[in-house]
Parts: sequence; C-alpha cells; structure tokens
Amino acid sequence: MNKIKLMSHLVAGYPTDQLALEAARALIRGGADILEIQLPFSDPSADGQAIQTACTEVLSRHYRTQDGLDFIEQIHSEFPKIPIYIMSYGSLIYTPGVAAFCKKAASVGVKGMIIPDLPFDFDEGLTEACKANDMINIPVAAPSMSSERLHKLSHAGFPYIYAALRTGITGSDTKIDAGTLDFLKKVSEGGSKVYGGFGISNGEQAKALASSVESIVAGSVFVRIISENHNDPKKLATAVEAKARELTGF
Repeated sequence: MNKIKLMSHLVAGYPTDQLALEAARALIRGGADILEIQLPFSDPSADGQAIQTACTEVLSRHYRTQDGLDFIEQIHSEFPKIPIYIMSYGSLIYTPGVAAFCKKAASVGVKGMIIPDLPFDFDEGLTEACKANDMINIPVAAPSMSSERLHKLSHAGFPYIYAALRTGITGSDTKIDAGTLDFLKKVSEGGSKVYGGFGISNGEQAKALASSVESIVAGSVFVRIISENHNDPKKLATAVEAKARELTGF
C-alpha cells in the first residue's frame, strides 16, 4: 500500500513548547507530510473539546502570538523541508494587520494560512497578502455550503482547499460514506487540490479518504494523545508516532 499523505494538527505550546516540539518530531517520524500549527485562540469556534481545552490551557500561561511564531520558527529550523501552515481565526491576524501578520508568518517559515472564519470571497486581503509573501491561503469548504457557493469556491482558483468533512466542530468521529466522497468531488471539480479533515482518527478512515484527497487531516486525535500522556514525554512521543504511522501506513 502506498503511504497516505497526512497533515497533522498541533496546538502551539501545548502542553509546553518542549512537549509540543517532541510531538512535532514524533509526527514527522511517523510520516506526517505537513504540520498544521494552531495559534491558541480564546474562542475557537470550529474546534471541539480537546482543542478548545488545549487552547485554554496554553493561554492561561499568558502565551502570546509571538510565542507561537517563535515555536513555529524552531520547528522550521529543525525541519526546513516540512511545510508548516498556520491555523487560527480572523481577529488574531486582523488585529495587527493582515499584511503585517503574513509578512511576519512568512519570515518564520510558514507556507500557508488556514483561517476558517474568513470567507474565501471576503477575506480581508488574506489571499493577496499570502501571495505577496510566497504563501498560500487555504479556504475552508463545508458540507453546509449551498451548491452555488461551493461551486464558486471550487472554481475560484485556489491551489488548495480544506474540506471539512461534516458540519459542526472537530473531534467527533466522522463516517466516510458516499455523501462524503461526493462532497469531495465537488470541492475539487475546479482543479484545486483538497485536504480532507474533521474527525479523522484511525487508519480505516484514512484509507477510505486517501484516493479522494491530496492529504488527510488529523488533529483532535493527536491533541488527545498529547493530553493523555503529558506526564510521560517518552510515552507521548511513542504514542503520537504510532498513531501517525497508523494513519499514513508509513
């Protein structure tokens, strides 16, 4: 079986920068192709309980956006060939100015932005700011979109689109069925490559998705593993790597 491409999600600084770095290393050893690093946010509307709890815990340490960017820079310096995408929310990048934020993100090695609450056609200049800094904006498609809007997004010329495989928040189990695959086909019909995620936690789901996406996306499953093993760094790294290998077949 061919290796399945994996974009793996981490919350910057969770539970500590050092343990998050160990988790990143374990993910890459396990075959992760892309790291999606979330900058902690106080009201993460698209995230389930595991990621919300992680964000709250990190922010309780007075963790700043700059701390998250420093964390990303450390990973990039160690793994310069692994693409890193920032995942966060609109107000966090809008407050300092979208152009200024993108310039700073690019300077620490970020290659793309996933900002789910900025609509693809009203993105406060995010797409252009990404282009100006040799990054990509990766808009989010959801099954709740109207057919007309989904068609507009899929034909808007984005290199990549993140397809949320169901409505609601991350973390709950997702069933991959004919409806899921039909949705992915519509997302990709304009030529964009598709990242598919939301509730992906096991190898069976990964195999069911693999032929329909550029890369599967898994997040909450890793955040839960990190949470469950935060008192034992060696066990944490082993468990994260094992789950990544299960998902990628690596």
